Amino acid sequence: MEGKLGCFARFFLTSKPYIAMICLQFGYAGMNIITKVSLNGGMSHYVLVVYRHAFATAAIAPFAIILERNIRPKITFSLFMQMFVLGLLGPVIDQNFYYAGLKFTSPTFSCAMSNMLPAMTFVMAVLCRMEKLDLKKVRSQAKVIGTVLTVAGAMLMTLYKGNVVELIWTKHVHPHYADTSSTTTESADKEWVFGSILLIIATFAWASFFILQNVTMRRYKAPLSLTCLVCFIGTLQSIVVTFVMEHKPNAWTIGWDMNLLAAAYAGIVSSSIAYYVQGLVMEKRGPVFVTAFSPLMMIIVAIMGSFILAEKIYMGGVMGAILIVMGLYSVLWGKYKEYKEKELAEILDPVKPTSGNNKNDNIMIVTDGAEDVEMQRNEAYRPSVPIIAISSSMPTPPMIAVEAPKV
Repeated sequence: MEGKLGCFARFFLTSKPYIAMICLQFGYAGMNIITKVSLNGGMSHYVLVVYRHAFATAAIAPFAIILERNIRPKITFSLFMQMFVLGLLGPVIDQNFYYAGLKFTSPTFSCAMSNMLPAMTFVMAVLCRMEKLDLKKVRSQAKVIGTVLTVAGAMLMTLYKGNVVELIWTKHVHPHYADTSSTTTESADKEWVFGSILLIIATFAWASFFILQNVTMRRYKAPLSLTCLVCFIGTLQSIVVTFVMEHKPNAWTIGWDMNLLAAAYAGIVSSSIAYYVQGLVMEKRGPVFVTAFSPLMMIIVAIMGSFILAEKIYMGGVMGAILIVMGLYSVLWGKYKEYKEKELAEILDPVKPTSGNNKNDNIMIVTDGAEDVEMQRNEAYRPSVPIIAISSSMPTPPMIAVEAPKV
């Protein structure tokens, strides 16, 4: 029984990063659907970003103040500038451009364009030397092939539609939440292209956010406090941007409706919890592992969008989703092999053989100063042969007279 519990505990510890990232994709998918409904209702995306990160700051601030009061590092000017840029990249640039692109397109299309995130993050991580790329190794080849398949699947969903896949539940969608913004007029096509450009810019800013967050967490070892500060700084920056871009005072009005739900859900789930969880996972597995799960969000949104918004699912979308899943598993397999090699290297690194001339010497040098480990290792390699002490009288050699040399 204890052995089964031990295996389950090891499996749970190994699976925690995967479970956390899959749950985050469900959270992101719900945010896309709720936000699309709110934007269709006329809410300004600038105001939505402000309320979103205000909710995020209020939700995570108590935990950061209480749980990290003794481990919070001192904020230097360079750390503050990194947090300032993080707030600019994530809450301001990424969210505003993404919401604008979402307003001009659809949730499924927005998620499909966001699937370029793993490819952008992988390239930026290689350029910043956060990710090692050795094409002679199979794991690196798997990550490259997976990235290419992911982008190819996203582009297939974007450029090729094909026949409509009829689903049973799309006939029973409430017409109030149906997405009626997609038309065939020339102005709608221009808005679709403009929305695509905005989504590409948002994806680039989001990839840059991941890279900079990974760098900042190495210096600021308080993830809750870092998340709270980034959300707070992003809220202040978003307020300034909203005052510049939004001149209608009634745009700030929010009631007990879908707008409040969208702001609260996006702030608590997609900002505070998501920033904290992905920061912890990124610290262990790196930014490429975190972004590799983003294609799952598109599949979840496509299914949820067909339920709630009566979005049409095309054959090109199904084929693209298959390619994306194949690419996702390829990237994750490469990252898993890399993690296992790194874990094995960390286990074997503290114990190194001596560089003496005797090849049969089993004495090992422990570099971390644990003398008890060295003694146990020597005891393990010592043969279990009984030692017999034999005492015998040794004869005294006779004295020999040596003639002194003549001078």
